[in-house]
Amino acid sequence: MTSSTPATSVGTTIRPRERDAILQALRAGVVPRVGQQHVQVGRAEEVKALLSDVDRIADGGSAFRLAIGEYGSGKTFFLNLVRSIAMERKLVTVHADLSPDRRLHATGGQARSLYAELMRNIATRAKPDGGAMGSIVERFITAALTEARDTGTTPDAVIRARLASLSELTGGYDFAEVIGAYWRGHDTGNEQLKSDAVRWLRGEFSTRTDARAALGVRTIVDDANFYDQLKLLARFVVMAGFGGLLVCLDEMVNLYKLASTQARNANYEQILRILNDSLQGTAAHLGFILGGTPDFLLDTRRGLYSYAALQSRLAENTYATGGLVDYSGPVLRLANLTPEDFYLLLTRLRLVFAGGDANAYLVPDDALTAFMTHCSSRIGDAYFRTPRTTIKEFVNLLAVLEQNPGTDWAPLVGAVNLVAESNPDLAPLAQEDDFARPYATDGSADQTQPGVGSSSASASSREDDDLATFRL
Repeated sequence: MTSSTPATSVGTTIRPRERDAILQALRAGVVPRVGQQHVQVGRAEEVKALLSDVDRIADGGSAFRLAIGEYGSGKTFFLNLVRSIAMERKLVTVHADLSPDRRLHATGGQARSLYAELMRNIATRAKPDGGAMGSIVERFITAALTEARDTGTTPDAVIRARLASLSELTGGYDFAEVIGAYWRGHDTGNEQLKSDAVRWLRGEFSTRTDARAALGVRTIVDDANFYDQLKLLARFVVMAGFGGLLVCLDEMVNLYKLASTQARNANYEQILRILNDSLQGTAAHLGFILGGTPDFLLDTRRGLYSYAALQSRLAENTYATGGLVDYSGPVLRLANLTPEDFYLLLTRLRLVFAGGDANAYLVPDDALTAFMTHCSSRIGDAYFRTPRTTIKEFVNLLAVLEQNPGTDWAPLVGAVNLVAESNPDLAPLAQEDDFARPYATDGSADQTQPGVGSSSASASSREDDDLATFRL
């Protein structure tokens, strides 16, 4: 196992608040916000690969990774682990889950909504739970004041000189003006001006009129400049003394589920732009990690492979077969946990439940092997390939034993009812014909070619994406 923190060992005291947070999250089937190091097992090579990406970002480079894993296999846990490592290495991290209302590209505000969610979750080592935008700007101002005092110049001149390099990027002039406005608010004690500057940086202004009235700038963060704003932020956090910016986006399968072909392709074009910038090194101090399922990547009808330019760039190394691996490409396949990894995971969960005290174990080692044998007989090797449901059931088992002292564990293990994880993303999708109507109905306000199709076309004449060009 490789991690940014030492693995939990017998005798390590786990604070009750941390213990409860871990167990409550696992029982709900979600990733714990704290204490991931106590339950991290396996995937050492994948973590090493991401560590090299973090170091490259801190060194002024860029990174792009697709973390691909089966539904329930631990992608979100892996992304959170990488985030915590990045913060330990003095990077700023932002993270968000994509949803129907949050996308990489749109014309109805969904991209700005994603940016605002990312900024709400902006985190540093000092503020790992998010909301760190104000402290980052304060750190930049403090460093500028120190430099002004050491050089005998005015703080305003130092700030403008530092921000001058941003003007070469799209939107850089207004970004610098907003930071300047924050400094004026800091210098004059105008808290409202400081608050408005932070609001603009978070993407919370919805109209240009409000932004101009509050800060004197003519632009806001909107759907069109979502990615450009992230590149500006990456440069700025480096000026504030951090190593760079790591962007973690989960639930990428929401793009795969879009019914509108045009909306999907527009989002895939944005991914292609990000990938090209990363591969060519034009996005300094900026890294992206995107979490998705194999179908999101490989489906040639709706997935990334449906976009020819992405398919050629994301194709797997043809030499990495027969047990050979390649962790240097943009696609990082999360390896399945082995039965040995899963046994180690159960021992970690037992230790967490005992608060780090081996004398407080609720079940012996025999119970762990019996539980794994029962899981294997019920759902086969899916219990360690997609361990989310199995972990939930094991934590539930320990919870019952804790609250009912003296209960025999053996009958309870035999009564555990497990069902293999099913991927809801593979459920039949509502069919919508992008060519039979002038506007998409998925809320993105994406438009197709006007005049193609007609409102009088019957439902039976509509085709899905596969048959869009088929004619008898």
